[in-house]
Amino acid sequence: MVKEFNAFEMAQRQFDAVADKLQLDAGIRDLLRWPQREYHFTIPVRMDDGSVKVFRGFRVQHNDARGPAKGGIRFHPQETVDTVRALATWMTWKCAVVDIPLGGGKGGVICDPHHLSPREQEAVCRGWVRQVARNIGPLQDVPAPDVMTNPQHMVWMLDEYEKIAGGHFPGVITGKPVEVGGSLGRTEATGYGVIYTVREALKRKKIKVEGVKASIQGFGNVAQYAAKLLIELGGSVVAVSCWDNDDRAAYTYAKADGIDADFLLSITDRFGTIDKDKAVKAGYKIEGGDDWIAKDVQVLIPAAIENQVTAETVKRVHRNVKIIAEGANGPTTPEADAVLKERGVYVIPDFLANAGGVTCSYFEQVQCNTNFFWPKVEVLQRLDQKMTSAFNAVADLADDAGEYMRDAAYMIAIQRVATACHLRGWA
Repeated sequence: MVKEFNAFEMAQRQFDAVADKLQLDAGIRDLLRWPQREYHFTIPVRMDDGSVKVFRGFRVQHNDARGPAKGGIRFHPQETVDTVRALATWMTWKCAVVDIPLGGGKGGVICDPHHLSPREQEAVCRGWVRQVARNIGPLQDVPAPDVMTNPQHMVWMLDEYEKIAGGHFPGVITGKPVEVGGSLGRTEATGYGVIYTVREALKRKKIKVEGVKASIQGFGNVAQYAAKLLIELGGSVVAVSCWDNDDRAAYTYAKADGIDADFLLSITDRFGTIDKDKAVKAGYKIEGGDDWIAKDVQVLIPAAIENQVTAETVKRVHRNVKIIAEGANGPTTPEADAVLKERGVYVIPDFLANAGGVTCSYFEQVQCNTNFFWPKVEVLQRLDQKMTSAFNAVADLADDAGEYMRDAAYMIAIQRVATACHLRGWA
């Protein structure tokens, strides 16, 4: 019988391996292995048909030694508290590795927004905030969008929080539309951040970005902007794999001479489903959902969900792949990591590669709290600087200490959080 994947167990295993390298004492290990706080609650919603449905919600605050907790809110029918715990843990390391003064948090609701009307979605959002309003805030915990949540959801949450708090607090939530305190550049930030790290990794590999080929899993926000920027820099994306909500299955859309990201986006609906008929007419080959990983490319970018590069699927990674940049959270299992390490594949770990989103969220929070907003070019310049600096710090440690990139990133992040905990007298 195959053991069910548990993201939090994986996060703890990753932490334990690095804690051994850092020789952390028992107290700090125990503190950092587990979330500081968890909120589990129910959200009753009167549905459009007059019935009342009760949704389960969560907010997990893993660690706030370096600043307010930060992390998205996911709406997903298969959401579990262990997934939320894992993502909150990874957010702690993500904020630390890019050296922004925030801790890690994550939230979720077990629901499928595909099957909820806009009014029902609004009720879920406002109900979530009512349950945690005392435990979030600009100086405590700052939520943001995540899987199947969007800027509109954030506005409903902001509005509900401000009604309860009795004032304007735009810094309580990030990922908002620009018209109500969002930051320019936020839409592009995560995908662009992935490519900033890929660009730096290619430099270290002495590979020119011009002519580089990539294959991407996913065609949501992260994948879309990663593809756009890589193409803009002179590379190409020969395949993207994404979920088809109509068929309840994934497909890979392949084009040997490179996809047109704008075209694919023009035939993608609001749930991320690409119109297969239009894609075929435009010369795209429709393949199995897992075929993205087997492409003859230099760069693979898993940018969908966790647990995608596994002990089984890693066998399909082409021998020409030099770099894997984890646009998704937790896409590679420890078993697959061991194989990639042995093969010499340069892995840019998730909490570094996709940290552009939280970095720009931090920028949004700063702008909201000061009521002074930056032009887009400044946001993206600051993002590039932050991501490049973080990548090079990790890569330098990996080179100097002979460490795997993931381990080096963890070593920097965990040491920063551990130091903050020690200075506060927590352990």
